[in-house]
Amino acid sequence: MPTKLENFSAHRKALEWFDFVVADLRPLTKHPALTRLVAQQIASADSIAANIEEGYGRGSARDYSHFLIIARGSAQETRGRYQRLKHWLAPELIATRVALCGEIIAILTASINTLRRPQ
Repeated sequence: MPTKLENFSAHRKALEWFDFVVADLRPLTKHPALTRLVAQQIASADSIAANIEEGYGRGSARDYSHFLIIARGSAQETRGRYQRLKHWLAPELIATRVALCGEIIAILTASINTLRRPQ
């Protein structure tokens, strides 16, 4: 486990990711038909950082690993939804966001593997 949560790059990127999601989707809130989709995207983006934080707060490598797995699932969900938002967002924006989310997923996967490795 990182000695400080602020030192964990996946957490820093997840916070940045959340801010991007909110900014990217703000214009879509004007479309009533997209209300649920926008709310789900914001919730899943929030879940990434929230699960990293909750797992870190548990204090054990086993619990932390479990919450990182949940965070990774939320990241995959959020990344997939960005790809489905192609009807409303610019392709360049989607490509940039999908790439950043891929970085978060890769860091989480590596961290999970490290935490699960026998000591």
